[in-house]
Amino acid sequence: MQGLSGKVAIVTGCASGIGAATVRRLRADGAEVLGTDIDAARGQALCDAVGARFAVQDVSDRALWPAIVAGAVEAFGRLDILVNNAGMVSGAGIGDHDDAAMFGAWDKVLAVNLTGTMAGCRAAIAAMRGNPGGAKGAIVNIASTTAITPLPTDAGYSASKAAVRALSKSVATWCAQAGLAIRCNTVIPGATHTGILDATEQQMPGFLAMVAKTSPLNRLADPSETAAAIAFLASDECPFMTGADMLVDGGALAIHPGF
Repeated sequence: MQGLSGKVAIVTGCASGIGAATVRRLRADGAEVLGTDIDAARGQALCDAVGARFAVQDVSDRALWPAIVAGAVEAFGRLDILVNNAGMVSGAGIGDHDDAAMFGAWDKVLAVNLTGTMAGCRAAIAAMRGNPGGAKGAIVNIASTTAITPLPTDAGYSASKAAVRALSKSVATWCAQAGLAIRCNTVIPGATHTGILDATEQQMPGFLAMVAKTSPLNRLADPSETAAAIAFLASDECPFMTGADMLVDGGALAIHPGF
């Protein structure tokens, strides 16, 4: 991808799936990358394999974010890109479980998916404002098609991803009105072949085939396909794109559910 060589990026949730694919893609396109994850072993192994740096991070811990961003700036001299990819599901519908279990899952998934994204945006913007040559950068937040067509089986995940979309637009317009050349966009992946889906397939044989049929392309996305969209939004190739949603769903939201 043009416009990524020499850039400095932070990618959260880098140990697997879309996060790992994004680290690989950004490194292949010439960016320096700091990957973070709570899974130290897999995160470190992935970053070592592609020549990236790694840091252990629970994104929901707001107090850790300034140090993570400072580490990238100290290592590479600046911060140009933040990819807020780390996320989790709760697996709880509105009437599932008792109140303690339901709200425990709700609080955790919002802390990771939404508060973690908000904290990352704040810390990244502060660092980007100090970039040599002036405030410039790109933030890419990862939502989900469940932000548009929510899952009845996971109220917290669906709500958090819808909120990530709204947050991204708020960040984008705030930066623009503040005169900062910092863009913020959202990638909305559809069903993507990750370890989470593989684990579900083991419990429910035939699950992957069922999910694949939700797309007119009749297949799951490879994480590298979503990473390509992230790389585009992070690059200098789209300087007039901010506050936008980029669907990478194989047409799933374009087709009427009755067809």
